[in-house]
Order: sequence, then structure tokens, then C-alpha cells
Amino acid sequence: MALDDPRIHLLKKMDCRIKSGNDDVEIDAREIDALMGEPTSMPLKLFELVGTDEARPFSPFCWRTRMALAHKGLSAESIPWCFTEKDAIAPHKSEKVPVLIDDETSIADSWAIANYLEDNYPDRPSLFGGEGGRAIGRMLNWWGDVTVIGGMFPLIVADIPGHLKPVDAAYFRKTREARFGKPLEEVVAERDKSVEGFRKSLDPMRLTLKTQPYLGGDAPNYADYIVFGPFQWARVVSPFKLLAANDPVYVWRERLLDAFDGMARNSPGYAV
Repeated sequence: MALDDPRIHLLKKMDCRIKSGNDDVEIDAREIDALMGEPTSMPLKLFELVGTDEARPFSPFCWRTRMALAHKGLSAESIPWCFTEKDAIAPHKSEKVPVLIDDETSIADSWAIANYLEDNYPDRPSLFGGEGGRAIGRMLNWWGDVTVIGGMFPLIVADIPGHLKPVDAAYFRKTREARFGKPLEEVVAERDKSVEGFRKSLDPMRLTLKTQPYLGGDAPNYADYIVFGPFQWARVVSPFKLLAANDPVYVWRERLLDAFDGMARNSPGYAV
């Protein structure tokens, strides 16, 4: 054992504690882990949006984070959270999920979490493949929010309250109907026709997938998870078919449903 090995420091502290009988000599759990050759990080925890079924997380942003964690080979304890439970995440300075807890650090917002994971777990597979990929990912994150989520939300919004507890369903309906200026049922009334406009908006992605299997290239990265999160959200809450089976985007989504041992596919959802 080298003289500068931190385990020597721990052994000296343990010897001091035994000889003096002084229980005030503090030995950190992480130091013990280091001595034993065990990982030193505490378990990650993730606040995720759920409804009546806690095994059915459905936020598009939470699914981005779920996929990012899996990509990094990290697991996190899921903490179910509902729309009206603002107090539960208020200590973490957020009103929305996902919120990731890493020991004493809390990170809110899926994009911020992705960057945190990339910067704090550099020894694990990269989410971006370099700073250029991170910069492009920032633009794609906005495209995913504005075009993908913004485009599919009016097509599936009326299907969401049925998955919520009464208090959350009332909150959701009130806030979303105020946003649209009409009942949710009217919002989706013409979705069989308006879905074509949404599909057309995916043309840049569709053309990309004709020449490579993933947005990240030969293998998926966070660029894929940005867009996949919304499609998984829709699959979990709505029976409405957003994609045709012969669409390259549909084929890409199927691949990601099977990624990480079928993590997303194994989550309850509709056959869409």
C-alpha cells in the first residue's frame, strides 16, 4: 500500500479510535467504502411525475432523464410525484420534475440534469460525444420542446386526466384549458386530421434517420433521448397513434423502446 494511499489515513483514524476509546473520532462512511473497495457515491434519487399508477411515470422530461441515467449506467431510486405535490420538491427550488438528488446536491430540469451527469460522471459513456455534441444538443433540446412536445400535446392532452388522481385531474384540466382557451375535448376534436401537420414537422428528423439509425449516429446518445422522451410520454398516456408503422421515426422509436433491456417498453403503455 503506497504511503499516499488514502486508506492509510483511515487506518490511522481507526487505530486512534480503538486505542483512545474516543468515539468522537469521526470516520466517514465514504472512507470505509474506499477501504473496502466499494463505490463511494450515495444512491441517486429521482422525483418523477406519476398519476394513479406509480409504475407508470409519464413526463417527457423525466423520460429524458431516465434514458440519460441508463446511458450512463446509473440507477436511481424513483420517488413518485404528482402535479399538486409542489411542497415535496420546494426544498429543491423547483416546482416541476424531474428533480435528481445526488447525495447533498439537487438538480432540477432535464437539460440541467443531463449536463450534470456528463460533467460529474465523466468516466461513464458520454451523453454528448464532446462539446460539439453538447452544443448541438442544446439546440435540439429546444426543438424537442417547441416542435415535438408542442406539436403532439394538442393531440393527446384530453387523454391525460384519465390517468390522474381526482385532485390532480382537476388541476390539470383547469390549467391546460386556460392555456388553450377551450375544453380539452375540443382541443383534440380534429386530431385525426391535424396529426398530419405534426408528422410533417418531423421531416428533418425523418430525413436524418434515412441515412443513420439514430440521431446520435450509429448508436443513441442524448440527442435521441431528447426526442424519445416525448414519444414515450405519449405512448404511456394516450392510445392515439402519432406515427405510421412505415415511418422511419416509428422504426427509430421501436429501437429505443428496446434499449437498455427494454426499459421503456416494459413501462406500462399503449400499443401505438
